[in-house]
Amino acid sequence: MQLDGPDWLAPAKLNLFLHVVGRRADGYHLLQSVFVPIDRCDRIRLRVRPDGAIARVNEVPGVPSEQDLAVRAARALKEASGTPMGADIEIDKRIPMGGGLGGGSSDAATVLLALDRLWATNLGEEALRGLGASLGADVPFFLFGRPAWVEGIGERITPIEVPARWYAVLVPPVAVPTPAIFAAPELTRDTEPLKMEDFSARPGTHVFRNDLERVVTARYPEVARHLEWLGKRADARVTGSGGCVFAAFAGREQAQRVIDEMPPGMNGFVARGLSHRPLAQGA
Repeated sequence: MQLDGPDWLAPAKLNLFLHVVGRRADGYHLLQSVFVPIDRCDRIRLRVRPDGAIARVNEVPGVPSEQDLAVRAARALKEASGTPMGADIEIDKRIPMGGGLGGGSSDAATVLLALDRLWATNLGEEALRGLGASLGADVPFFLFGRPAWVEGIGERITPIEVPARWYAVLVPPVAVPTPAIFAAPELTRDTEPLKMEDFSARPGTHVFRNDLERVVTARYPEVARHLEWLGKRADARVTGSGGCVFAAFAGREQAQRVIDEMPPGMNGFVARGLSHRPLAQGA
């Protein structure tokens, strides 16, 4: 089934760095990171239903409907608002899954924002953030929708200015499960916390790294191979819990040149960093 109506956009993100600075008693990890949305987007179409039912109308490989964060987001909003309305949800996946790009969380945030409008529930930013946090650690950032300094378990979000950049993003042929990486016994969890001002003053230094990178590359040789190849051409790193790797460039042409040089069997794309998230096509 293909639904009519606008495309609601769900942008991916990159972690410019990711430090694990501790672990709470409940097992959640304490992080510091800079998140940047990029213009690689899933596209979501929605149709309001008067009967109250919520259904995903297309298949998403590897993601059963009941586990889909987008479906769960719609149900959470319906319960929190008390609306009698429902929705059909169609998701055109363009963000690689298991790549550390946050596609599922972004889909959930987009559904919350879009249905809050379409259902006229008008819950407000604080309530939506609370719903987002209950769905996943990255969802509040995607609701925020701008480059951010992120701390805690993802709930402490501060806007940050980052230079406009284009990114070459490589997509290894693996899907990395985030819980397994965070549960790895070899993961270090005691990186010294830094200040946002430290990053703003010297964002390109190796003080800022991805603490998950060693775990991911040791367990997934394809990620290590892609990181090594890109690292010979620019300062490269893994985003999130992997497996995508990326490098930043001042212009599109430089990023595209790297993508054009990829050997056979290697896949990737060029993306532009966003200063704010568009919600709908053309916004």
